[in-house]
Amino acid sequence: MKSLEQLTDSVFYIMAAFTEPRHGYAVMSLVEEITNGEVNIGPASLYTIIKKLIKQEYVELFEDANSRRKVYVLTERGREILQADIERRKTMVQFAEDGLNKGRVQ
Repeated sequence: MKSLEQLTDSVFYIMAAFTEPRHGYAVMSLVEEITNGEVNIGPASLYTIIKKLIKQEYVELFEDANSRRKVYVLTERGREILQADIERRKTMVQFAEDGLNKGRVQ
C-alpha cells in the first residue's frame, strides 16, 4: 500500500476533521462547509481513505456508546503525521509568498 505520509488535499482535510471524534457524514459536511463547497468528498472516497488511515494507524474507531454511527478520531501517530504535513504546507506557502513579493514590479 502506498504511504500516506505526504498527504493529498482530501486526506489532509479528512485527517484535520478527525482531530475531534466525528462520523463520516459529519466529515463530508464539515469539509464542504469550510471550503465553501469547493471540496466535496463523496462517501466512496471518504470510506476508502478511512480504511487506509486505519490500516496506517492514523485513525481509530472512537468508542461512543451513544452513537449508532461509526465515529473515528486521529491516533497520536495520525496527529504527528498531520502536524508534519502542516509544517510542509507552511513552507510551501512561505516560499510562494516570498517569490511573489520579490517578483512584484513597482
